[in-house]
Amino acid sequence: MADNSTIPIRPANCAEYYECLVAWGYVNYLPSIAANVVFVVLFAIGLIAQAVLCFRLRTWGFSIAMLLGITLEIIGYGGRIGMHYDVFIDTWFIMYLCCLTIAPALFSAAVYLSLSRILAIYGEKLSFLSGRTITITFISCDIVSLVLQAVGGAIASTAMTAETRDVGVNIMIAGLSSQVAATTGFSLICLHIIWNIRKYPERVNVESSEFRKRWPFRGFLWAIATAVVTILIRCSFRVAELSEGFKGHLANDEVLFIVFDGVMMVICAYVLTVAHPGLTLGSRWNIGAFHWRRNRAVKQEGNPAEWGRK
Repeated sequence: MADNSTIPIRPANCAEYYECLVAWGYVNYLPSIAANVVFVVLFAIGLIAQAVLCFRLRTWGFSIAMLLGITLEIIGYGGRIGMHYDVFIDTWFIMYLCCLTIAPALFSAAVYLSLSRILAIYGEKLSFLSGRTITITFISCDIVSLVLQAVGGAIASTAMTAETRDVGVNIMIAGLSSQVAATTGFSLICLHIIWNIRKYPERVNVESSEFRKRWPFRGFLWAIATAVVTILIRCSFRVAELSEGFKGHLANDEVLFIVFDGVMMVICAYVLTVAHPGLTLGSRWNIGAFHWRRNRAVKQEGNPAEWGRK
């Protein structure tokens, strides 16, 4: 960067374009048009699939989180396509940075909503926390993470001085780190439940034993596990990337970005679409819903199989 006291702006004259990128660009390369178009197309397909499943199966909480997350991914990669044509435009950079930073937090929300349903199928006694407590705790953590990332991204992408930009980056790192911590804690709770299933088989819900043997349910469990791993990998990479700053090596290596952000999030979005809980859990998705919703539904309908989906 030519002047560390100010954020790069569009230069009036450039002798060499690469020198302009290094001195004035938000990143030191032109994002690949082919790679970013592929990501837009892949996420657009996922968005259409999630929208169809949402209205057909009415798993509103899960579906809304996924739809918002995938939409942000599309906007973010649209911003990177714009950066390919002009890397100095603020709008493209803001679209890329803010949207791709916070989108995975919404995928995390969909995952957090799923554990209470899984726990209800296996049996609440297998966890030291109720499904309701788990959902509220981790959704709250997710909201904090999302707000920090959004605020940090907005500050960093619109800052007029290096000092202000660094403040924004540090807030983003705090948000991403909190997401890593929350996802790690969530993973430990899942492992604790798995341990109890094996150690205390008498606590496992007998009524759902046949359902748990079915491949759709097993597929859903693998989808949740895969989503958690991909989110952890992606967020850990972004923490390392932002720790070096926008001019660091990781922030300017598009191949690493494609592998550890783009590919990870495509895998996450697709496994949660293919193994959509409305398809794999059916009416059992409603079992782990918050008790006040269940009680109201029972009073109105009188039949658990007819509970309104959440």
